[in-house]
Amino acid sequence: MGEQPIFSLKAHVFQIDPATKRNWIPASKHAVTVSFFFDAGRSVYRIISVGGTKAIINSTITPNMTFTKTSQKFGQWADSRANTVYGLGFATEQQLQQFSEQFKEFKEAARLVRDKSQEKFELLSPGLNISSPQGLCEDRQSPPLLGVNGSSEDKLFRSKSADMEESTEKEQMRKMLSEGSICERNSDAELFSLRDSNTKLVAALHEANSSIDQWKKLLAEYQEETDRLREQVAELEAQSGVSASSETGSEELTQTVAEMEALIRAKDEEIKILRSKKPDLSELEKEKEEACQRIQDLEVKNSELDKRVRTAESALASSQDARSRAECAVQKVIETLDVKIYDLSDLRQNLAELLEK
Repeated sequence: MGEQPIFSLKAHVFQIDPATKRNWIPASKHAVTVSFFFDAGRSVYRIISVGGTKAIINSTITPNMTFTKTSQKFGQWADSRANTVYGLGFATEQQLQQFSEQFKEFKEAARLVRDKSQEKFELLSPGLNISSPQGLCEDRQSPPLLGVNGSSEDKLFRSKSADMEESTEKEQMRKMLSEGSICERNSDAELFSLRDSNTKLVAALHEANSSIDQWKKLLAEYQEETDRLREQVAELEAQSGVSASSETGSEELTQTVAEMEALIRAKDEEIKILRSKKPDLSELEKEKEEACQRIQDLEVKNSELDKRVRTAESALASSQDARSRAECAVQKVIETLDVKIYDLSDLRQNLAELLEK
């Protein structure tokens, strides 16, 4: 009679690294079906899981096995016959609890099967060791019949050997379970540490993105201010001609504005590169410091530009005042000349009258 599946669940299967006895090696790329089977012919319970075309778990349950839950969704057991430790990762705590309960149940069933086998063997052993009747002479006495598994000495020797093998098996199982538990605890600690680091990095990334948006907004404001200053300079230049020094100042202002525009374009490119790269926290802090420094430099240049604009406005106002004063002086001279010309015409007329007389 073949084996029949009794209980099945899906889980990620792992095996202990035979070299280090501390690290887990994935036996399946994804969750596979793990089933409990009962072999009615041999009266044994087995855990079997097939990945693709090969069996990744083929473990016979013995009364000495123990299934240990090392985390909320992970459990393991040692198989001394296969000389390995199996680990199962489940999707939920409920699935882990169900597997653990089934393991205990079938382990107890295996123990009952073993006890029944031992009782049958003990019942059969006295009947098989039958000696010949006492009425026969010693020479004609038949030799004692052998038991099913050999003589009494053989059975004693095998019983002792089985006890030794069982104790050795227990020690190996304890050792492998201890190593597997240590490995699992280390893996859990590493997992929690990685999750914590990932949470911190995500928070830092969100903060950096928010800071980048603020920097970009600030740069846009500076760009608007620069455009406004350029318009003011253009209006001042359009109103009237400025002296050589004023023209030199305007050229410097134009050059400064061009430098500021180039700096803003470079900053925009840096922001695009920063968004596309997703840098780590240290690089992000460095970029933030550089951006702050550049913003400070930009503020200094902006203040210098304001000073130069005010200087140009003052120079323009002084030039306009000088022109006004010159125009007033010219007007006065013209008026004086007009008066003198009028007086001269009167003088000529009087002279002409005198000559006629």
